[in-house]
Amino acid sequence: MAISDTVGAPAPPKAGRTQRKGITLTVIAATQLMVVLDATIVNIALPHIKNDLGFSDTTLSWVINAYTLTFGGLLLLGGRLGDILGRRRVFIVGTLLFGFASLLGGFAQDSTMLLAARALQGLGGAVCSPTAFALIASNFEEGPERNRAFGVFSAVAGSGAAIGLLAGGLLTEYLDWRWVFFVNVPIAVLIALAAPRFINESERTEGRFDLPGALTSTLGLVALVYGFIRAASDGWSDALTLASFAGGVVLVVAFVVIERRTAQPITPLHLFQDRNRTGGLIMMLCLAAAMFGIFFYITIFVQTVIHYSPLKAGVAFLPISAAIIVAAQIASALQAKLGPKVFMAGGAALVTVGLSWLTQLKADSGYVDGILGPTVIFGFGMGLIFVPVMLIAVSGVPNNETGAASGLLNSVQQIGGALGLSILTTVFSHAAKSKATELVPGFLQSATPEQAQHFQKAHEFPVGSAAYSETLAHGIGQAFIVGASLAVVALLVALSVVKAKASDLPSEGAAGVAL
Repeated sequence: MAISDTVGAPAPPKAGRTQRKGITLTVIAATQLMVVLDATIVNIALPHIKNDLGFSDTTLSWVINAYTLTFGGLLLLGGRLGDILGRRRVFIVGTLLFGFASLLGGFAQDSTMLLAARALQGLGGAVCSPTAFALIASNFEEGPERNRAFGVFSAVAGSGAAIGLLAGGLLTEYLDWRWVFFVNVPIAVLIALAAPRFINESERTEGRFDLPGALTSTLGLVALVYGFIRAASDGWSDALTLASFAGGVVLVVAFVVIERRTAQPITPLHLFQDRNRTGGLIMMLCLAAAMFGIFFYITIFVQTVIHYSPLKAGVAFLPISAAIIVAAQIASALQAKLGPKVFMAGGAALVTVGLSWLTQLKADSGYVDGILGPTVIFGFGMGLIFVPVMLIAVSGVPNNETGAASGLLNSVQQIGGALGLSILTTVFSHAAKSKATELVPGFLQSATPEQAQHFQKAHEFPVGSAAYSETLAHGIGQAFIVGASLAVVALLVALSVVKAKASDLPSEGAAGVAL
């Protein structure tokens, strides 16, 4: 080849394509980060929201639940919308809706307006999140390119909750709680402007909306989630709790019947015929429950027992994010060489170890000796699992059903988190009450007049007292026994149900991929 053929020649087309693909992935991942972190960014700001908008201790939980219920309940519909109307189009609409709802939340003047905004945020997230996942499958070629993209996407999805806690601490401590909502607005606008230029539109699927299926699945999931959430506060024998469970079961059964008889179902039931995909969904259902529990209870512990500031509490979760990101890169790079099963089983084993360690949490446990080790192990295990589960979820799925498959995975993760946290909360409440009953006599003997007065009025130990810390730590430890049990179930599924091997992936694999 002559020198003139190379000197001064333009960059190879692949370089420009690679740069464009990088921007495409950035836009998609940014949307997923915005949606995922919003599940936790509000947590640290809750005390300030309560004081400003007049929430009671009971109604304050709905600031979280309003988002979780609509997000988890409508994910399946969001995936189907992308399949029929075009994923990029729906992706943009969902992102803008999320940004608009965030703007309303930031300007909320009363509890009703804020809860409406949170529910609208959940709707926007349910529309754009499954389409973001599906857009990776339609914008990146199967093999190393797609595996690399899934590695980045899974790292973002896995660490988003911890990043949300850090961002919430920063915004609440240095600005105002309203900025946990306002921060989403410019991000959503930028994503909506960049999407038409850097994201390819998917082919639209001809067909009808499965409205009966969408309605029964959404209402059924919402009823089940609400039943568990209410059980945590009002007990398992509460009439509305039982009615929610009964209604949820009836609606889910109706959904299955409708899907079996519908020509174009919102969730093709044949997706469950693949044992690897079904195993991955069961694992995600169990492990999402444990993950929500980690972020919820450890956040409470470090702020009320170790007395961390909001910002320091957020920083305390950075090691989890780092562990998830590192593990996701390892899983992405070695997926084709070792196969999905190795990472799914190994990750579940590490998660089990981390959660089992947390059952030993005591009132005098510090961050370094009681929290850092088990949470990093937990995060590394989750990072190993995210990539293979995402790959298996869409592996072998026709292009016109990718949205449904990804929506199913997202829905399982969100619903698993909501249901699991409610179950953990019920166990926590029972254990904490039992421990409190045991500690009351000794507390009253040594309490100051102010502490005794607080106990007589509120029927609970004052925050900061030794009895409060001991009760909280005992309840958290018992709750994580349930979390560890769920992780064991996930491990058994990985060992006995999942059969995916390296040969099931494309021959070129993902070896050597670096994020």
